[in-house]
Amino acid sequence: MTEKSWMYAVLEAVQAEMRADPAMTWIFELTPPVASNPGMPVINLETEFGRRRVVNTGIDEMWMAAAVTGAGLAGSRAATYIPYQGAGMPFQIIQNHAGKLRHMTGGKASIPVVYVIELTGQTPGFAGQHSDYELDTAYAHIAGVRTVVPSTPYDAKGLMHAALRSPDPVVYLYPAGLRMLTEEVPDEPYEVPLDKAAVRTAGGDITIVSSGPGMPVVMEAAARLQAEGVGVEAIDLRALKEMDTETFVNSVAKTRRLLTVDMSYYTLCPGAEVIARTAENVEGARYKRIAFPDAPPPASPEMFLWMRPNADHVVAAAKRLIG
Repeated sequence: MTEKSWMYAVLEAVQAEMRADPAMTWIFELTPPVASNPGMPVINLETEFGRRRVVNTGIDEMWMAAAVTGAGLAGSRAATYIPYQGAGMPFQIIQNHAGKLRHMTGGKASIPVVYVIELTGQTPGFAGQHSDYELDTAYAHIAGVRTVVPSTPYDAKGLMHAALRSPDPVVYLYPAGLRMLTEEVPDEPYEVPLDKAAVRTAGGDITIVSSGPGMPVVMEAAARLQAEGVGVEAIDLRALKEMDTETFVNSVAKTRRLLTVDMSYYTLCPGAEVIARTAENVEGARYKRIAFPDAPPPASPEMFLWMRPNADHVVAAAKRLIG
């Protein structure tokens, strides 16, 4: 185990999979696949595997998504890194092709590709075109595509290994605001399941569910609540599709209270789906969700941070639920 940065952990997984599969390709724009970590060798995918396998394109996110989709249809594993959410440009290819072709071909087509899409909405100071608040719900809505969003370097590496080995197309959402996180990460390859949530803290008073960029806020709030004697069961979804319903339903059956926290827009945020699924299975529970307001995020960091959910919001909402 070595202390590793988020990006180093991710590229370590990509490097291992590309070494294992000489046909795998990586397509990127703007952000070179390079990472360093204290005491460890620099990872530079372009230098190691060459420009035929690690392709630096022009700025055309739709083309990038289409290229890896075509590679998958041709039988090759492929992945693309799309920064700044690509202004939604990859969505059409993923929704209308990657998500449908296996079903349209009666199961004959396999698309073993990964679309790494950077979530920039939680980063203050970006222009409006590059900070449209998280598109996690949009991608999770696509039938036939798995959607995952890690919140730790450990999960980032394990989910990347699992995504690159999956026969299904995977949208791997990368929260840019977490890129500075570090933690102990195994050096050897390992998988984190693409359909299993993680219980980060155990407690019997309230269940708090979030994912990706919302988890640091939840963990801060959970620590404050637990210091006051409130038993918080904090759950990290990790996968938005397929969502691990069983884990949070079982938790709410115990706590009888559910608070969801999302950095995406309030309407139809992932937490809304969590609440709906729980309400279908648990009677008599109390519910509350926190999310970004239904308004375009401002470029001003001060206004942005005022609108974004924070630990104070979570603590206050949890106390209201506990009543």
